[in-house]
Amino acid sequence: MADLLGSILNSMEKPPTVGDKESRRKAREQAARLKKMEEHEKRKKAEFRKKMEKEVSDFIQDSSQQKRKYNPMGKIERSILHDVAEVAGLTSFSFGEDEESRYVMLFKKEFAPSDEELEAYRKGEEWDPKLAEERRKLREQAALEETAASQTKKSEACPNSNYRDKYSHLIGTSAAKDAAHTLEANSAYGCVPVANKRDTRSIEEAMNEIRAKKRLKQEDDTGAQSSSS
Repeated sequence: MADLLGSILNSMEKPPTVGDKESRRKAREQAARLKKMEEHEKRKKAEFRKKMEKEVSDFIQDSSQQKRKYNPMGKIERSILHDVAEVAGLTSFSFGEDEESRYVMLFKKEFAPSDEELEAYRKGEEWDPKLAEERRKLREQAALEETAASQTKKSEACPNSNYRDKYSHLIGTSAAKDAAHTLEANSAYGCVPVANKRDTRSIEEAMNEIRAKKRLKQEDDTGAQSSSS
């Protein structure tokens, strides 16, 4: 009997000591503080969301505003604002090099930013539409000038001059063909024959000589026909 009673007493939980009571009290107090802090944070998030919903609604209704820039805020606040903007049908971006300087910008869908504008914000620059338009025009003008210069260089390297078509109404097809033949390329002087480089005659003198050759050829052809008849 005594052994059975001793076994029962040993199996029972011992009453807590003073130290155990203090530890449990501190644990309960810590749990209560954590719960209070969580409730406080939850309430702050709800209040912040409500505030952002009001500001986003005002922004949408204000037709004079195309975008809105917010002051730097924490990661949680930025996340809430992005969520509110998405629900409202707005476009939102975060900019800033470090966590302390990151901020949010909202854009209405019809005024979504261009890639150039976003790049300016990422670099920490202010966006100037007029300056951007001037830069765009300068780039287009530079591209046109580069294209024109490239075409000019190609034309100068080997001019596509159809000498026969150009002067056929003056000297005839046959003579023009003879003149065009003199423009065969020479490796030392590009597309102009060496002989032409040294030719000091004027264009009129050269044309007269070609006409004379043509008349002489025609006379020879006429004489040949007379002889055969």
